[in-house]
Amino acid sequence: MFAIYMRELKSYFLTPIGYIFCGMFLVVSGMAFSQCTLLAQSTSSIGEYFLWMMVIFSILIPLLTMKLFSEDRKTRTDQILLTSPVSVTGIVMGKYLAALTVFGATFVANSFNFVLLFKYGTPNMVSIFMNIFGIFLLGAAFIAIGLLLSSMTENQLIAAVSAMGVNVAMLLISLLAGEVESSFWRTVIKWFSVIDRFTPFTNQMLDVSAIVYYISLAAIALFLTTRVIEKRRWA
Repeated sequence: MFAIYMRELKSYFLTPIGYIFCGMFLVVSGMAFSQCTLLAQSTSSIGEYFLWMMVIFSILIPLLTMKLFSEDRKTRTDQILLTSPVSVTGIVMGKYLAALTVFGATFVANSFNFVLLFKYGTPNMVSIFMNIFGIFLLGAAFIAIGLLLSSMTENQLIAAVSAMGVNVAMLLISLLAGEVESSFWRTVIKWFSVIDRFTPFTNQMLDVSAIVYYISLAAIALFLTTRVIEKRRWA
């Protein structure tokens, strides 16, 4: 697994994808941070900033995951992986952790923006850390979803666009809840809403159910990815 992890990690910076993702992430999130906090000269718009981060994640993270399996299928190098002594779980986790590492490193670098908030007062660090933790879990789940969709096609563009569509749909599902008259179905829809699940973090609450939800979402996507790859191995 470690060899696959290092291979994928290096591949991000041997091709333009890693640089494009990191650059776009830092620029776009920096603009959102400036608009929501610095230009307003206020620390009270942090919640709005993290909502924008959700939108940014839904669009940019598929750029990070689109090549993970689809490129191997297109170049037929997946046959080498599938006949290697590495387990399917090891292959999937190696690729997932490589994408998560690039995402995490860029996200940590971006988080230094919060140091600028001390210029306008004393920001609530508990609120900031809770939001950062919650948004990182969301990003990890989006990466797993992107990995799954990348395993289902050899076209990187299709993998990216489909992942964007799924991510955006998961963000918009909370709006659908307001249009449903049945309280039962409204509750069910809200249970699946990534925005509603993120709300406790904005209220400085370490919600165990929200943590389990995001981890379970990632775990289910990774499990389905292993099933897709396993089926291809024995096809």
